[in-house]
Amino acid sequence: MATGTAGSGAIDPGAVEDLGGIVTLRRGGDGRAWNGIQYMQGISGKNVGARALSINVATVPPGAIAYAHIHDGFEVMLFILQGRVKHTFGEGLRQEIINGAGDFIYIKPGVPHEVYNIGDEPLVAFVARSAADEWDKIVDYPSPHRPPATDNE
Repeated sequence: MATGTAGSGAIDPGAVEDLGGIVTLRRGGDGRAWNGIQYMQGISGKNVGARALSINVATVPPGAIAYAHIHDGFEVMLFILQGRVKHTFGEGLRQEIINGAGDFIYIKPGVPHEVYNIGDEPLVAFVARSAADEWDKIVDYPSPHRPPATDNE
């Protein structure tokens, strides 16, 4: 399995204010894209020196799929701010749950899952991870929806 990587979007360390005990990133920004999801720049080990946490806001366009993957060794908690999401999960992605705005979701480490925006509006979620390196420990999982790899990848 290949490890997933974050898309373009450099973290702007100049936007971070470190006051020697409290570090602030003002208003984030459109920082990164990964697996069909646009992430507003949040905070992590890359810009505030966090050692065990990262947070950001994810937006998934209507009809989009974040292809199946596993969080290798870290927990994820989500709060759905807007929209409806379907997760297929577990071995072979045979289980399914639907959540909407106002729902909290916890994804255990190592659980394969695929994310679908099943609403007519963008899906927006607050995402917290128990890993400061964000995408470095995300591993692809087989998905019938993922386009085949090309020779350039």
